[in-house]
Amino acid sequence: MISKDINLAVQILKKEGVIGMPTETVYGLAAKMTSELGIKKIFKLKNRPLNNPLIVHIGKIEDLALVAKNVSPKIYELAKLFWPGPLTLILEKNKNISNLITSNQPTVAVRMPNHAMALEIINKLGCPIVAPSANPYMAVSPTSAKHVRNYFNHQLPLVIDGGYCKNGIESTIIGFENEELVLYRQGAISKDVIERKTNIKIIDYNNSNSIIQTSGMHKKHYAPKTNLILTNNSIKCLEKLNTKNVGVISYISNSHKLFKSHFVLSHTSTLEDAAANLYRLLIEVDKMGFDYIIIEEMPNKGMGISINDRLKRASFKEIYY
Repeated sequence: MISKDINLAVQILKKEGVIGMPTETVYGLAAKMTSELGIKKIFKLKNRPLNNPLIVHIGKIEDLALVAKNVSPKIYELAKLFWPGPLTLILEKNKNISNLITSNQPTVAVRMPNHAMALEIINKLGCPIVAPSANPYMAVSPTSAKHVRNYFNHQLPLVIDGGYCKNGIESTIIGFENEELVLYRQGAISKDVIERKTNIKIIDYNNSNSIIQTSGMHKKHYAPKTNLILTNNSIKCLEKLNTKNVGVISYISNSHKLFKSHFVLSHTSTLEDAAANLYRLLIEVDKMGFDYIIIEEMPNKGMGISINDRLKRASFKEIYY
């Protein structure tokens, strides 16, 4: 059922149920943080491996103390700069945090979503929630209530309708090592924006041991069912394929007559607009019966870096000229 009934959402969560819930990034499958049963339901619904940690969502900065310990003033300063918003912090976890949430790791990922309905649900519940993206494991993340319903149909008792997600891609994930900021996942706040606002250089995480420390780190992720090709030249790429039954997605509008089926990510020529439309358009084009989807690489700057990260994980092949 799709509804805007916040009180019903809270009732279901209190009874250890799972709901679909909007955030500013993507829709999530939400369960009460202290409900082992609810958390297990999320893993089962998504068919998500247990070694893939979940993100805890809080309703106010003060609730950080319920989730993490040894939180330094620097972390609170970072939270005040970007919360509520699409920034996830990896912190030392409190002993009350289930190992199911963190995949037996000593750290926990936490953020405060910038969506009025999400915050109202969390604060009325009186407890943080866990809320990974509301899609089957590896599939394209949902950015509307209808996307969630189409993925799970009657398996979910309720999906709260908060409209289309403003940001459209998942949160940026930052950790801390030796007092340095470490980027674990590119997301809806670009690395350069965080560096500019904090005046702190961010280093990229070196995952040499291949441990999944937080959400979104798998090499294959966010993928439509139709084979997706990422390229820097869609015209040359299309010419090489042995079929013309291809959907082409580009950053901005162009007049290439070669494209029979052409879709545009941004009509305002902004990377933020492209990010907001990315998953919605992928889900729509995926249903159109193409043999392939070709998508052009974004300009590799700002939000374009985050979009390209998603496209690389979603593609079955990259072709460059």
